[in-house]
Amino acid sequence: MDTAQRSEYWRRNLRLMGILLVIWALVSFGAGIVFVEPLNQIVILGFPLGFWFAQQGSILVFLALIAVYVWRMDKLDAEYGIDEYEEEVHHS
Repeated sequence: MDTAQRSEYWRRNLRLMGILLVIWALVSFGAGIVFVEPLNQIVILGFPLGFWFAQQGSILVFLALIAVYVWRMDKLDAEYGIDEYEEEVHHS
């Protein structure tokens, strides 16, 4: 991979991470703190939705975002011909 391809690869990686972190911040901070009062008007299984987001929702969204990151990075790695196993063999 040449320098231009590496730069593009890392630019796309950082863009993906930035988008996912913004989503997580909006969910954890926004739903759990800023919008908690309006969300608490909605009750699911006996728990106010704002409370649920503050306690469980942001963690579940974070886990989902990790899965999305792994899936998208696998696609990006394949697009650029990056194979973790080959990298380990060449550096060992």
